[in-house]
Parts: sequence; structure tokens; C-alpha cells
Amino acid sequence: MASDFWLIVGLGNPGSKYEGTRHNMGFMVADVLAERWSVRLSDHKGLAKLGKGVMNLHGKTTKFFLAKPVTYMNDSGNAVASISAYYDIPAEHIVVVHDDMDLEFARIKVKSGGSAGGHNGIKSIDRSLDTNQYARVRMGVGHAKRGANTHANTVNWVLGGFGPDQRKQLPEFLADGADAVEEVIIDGLSRAQEHFNGR
Repeated sequence: MASDFWLIVGLGNPGSKYEGTRHNMGFMVADVLAERWSVRLSDHKGLAKLGKGVMNLHGKTTKFFLAKPVTYMNDSGNAVASISAYYDIPAEHIVVVHDDMDLEFARIKVKSGGSAGGHNGIKSIDRSLDTNQYARVRMGVGHAKRGANTHANTVNWVLGGFGPDQRKQLPEFLADGADAVEEVIIDGLSRAQEHFNGR
């Protein structure tokens, strides 16, 4: 009997060194959701910070788990697979929030399935769950410079912080990301796609 819980996973890297970097967009959105729904996060098997909450929106009540894997980005799948197995949460009840360099800063796209687009956290989750049929809220962070040192530029970019203008927009962007997660869970993927993907 599959659980009626949802699992929301914000991706990022643990530790103060990575706080506020582009790669930690998922953690930041998770923090907004934790605050909104009074979720307290505590350790899950050394793999994630995990908490439980209840969402009341549009006359619907939904129970959910909120997770921030502490395995570092490239092994995020270990945490997600462990939580979904332990609580019997199917892939179609999982929403993963992550940074996306293919989208301009402050753009959000909601999708299910499809390619990992070079994102190591998503690749890890696809492998560990043995499926890509879960919802993703892609938070745009814009792209690094192309050219000779593309790989190094990309790494420095995702592990870098935001400029002053973007920092001003960040609270609203993170709130939008949290809204997108809620909409996937409460109103369904296609409603969330209609709302966010055309912006």
C-alpha cells in the first residue's frame, strides 16, 4: 500500500561553504517551504535533513515530507531512494527542486521525466530510483561563459553566488519556486506547467 505522502526534495550541497550559491537553489526553496508550513528538519540516516508537514491549500489537505540531502549533489539519489523506500512513496509523488543553467535567472519550468540536462543531482536520482518519472521544479540560474574552459567555468558558476541585482530578486524567485511545488502537489503537474512554463 503506497503512502499518501508526497516527498519534496530540495537539492544542494551541505556546509557553509556552499550556502547561497546557485547550486543550492533547491535547498533555498526547501527552506521557504519549511518556514511556510512549520516543518522542522532532523537527520534521516545521515543521508538527509528530513521533516514532515501538512499543506492546506484551496480546500485540500496534503501530507508531505521535505528533504535536503546532505550527501553532496552527486549522490543525492542515495538520500531520495532511501526516504522513498522507507516511507513507501512512489516516484509520481516526488517533487525535486534544483538549479538549471538552461533557464535564465528567475525563470521556472515544471516537468516530469526527460533528460537530466547534465545535472549530476538529477542523474543520481534517476539512477537510484531507476526512473525519471517524478516531477521537477527547475529554477533558472543562467549560464556560465562558453569557451576554452567550459567545464571549469560551469563548476565555478554553479558554486558561485548571485550578483546584487539577482540577490534583490531572489526572495521573490524562491517564493515562486515554493508556489510551483505546492501547485504540482495540490493542483497537478499540468496546471503547474500552464502557470509557470509560459512565463
